[in-house]
Amino acid sequence: MKSAMIKIGVAALFSLSAAFGAFAEEFTKGVVNKVDAKAKKVTIKHEDLKNLDMPAMTMVFRVEDPALLEKLKEGSNIEFVAERVNGKLTVTEVK
Repeated sequence: MKSAMIKIGVAALFSLSAAFGAFAEEFTKGVVNKVDAKAKKVTIKHEDLKNLDMPAMTMVFRVEDPALLEKLKEGSNIEFVAERVNGKLTVTEVK
């Protein structure tokens, strides 16, 4: 009986963490300074990246999705999600 309750509790915890992870993506405000479509990189002056524990700064990110590159224009204000993808800081969403 006790092991069954533990299994149910563990399963609930995994379900909860998976659901939280799906909603954990937080958009950050930034300004596009430079777009290098050939290198698939963008330079963004951004606010704090809370999910990466990084302060506000200007930095270069990779952009693997060509559709996202089309949304990025120099001088434009954006909201974006950045994550570590294969150890590289990468823009994964833009709105």
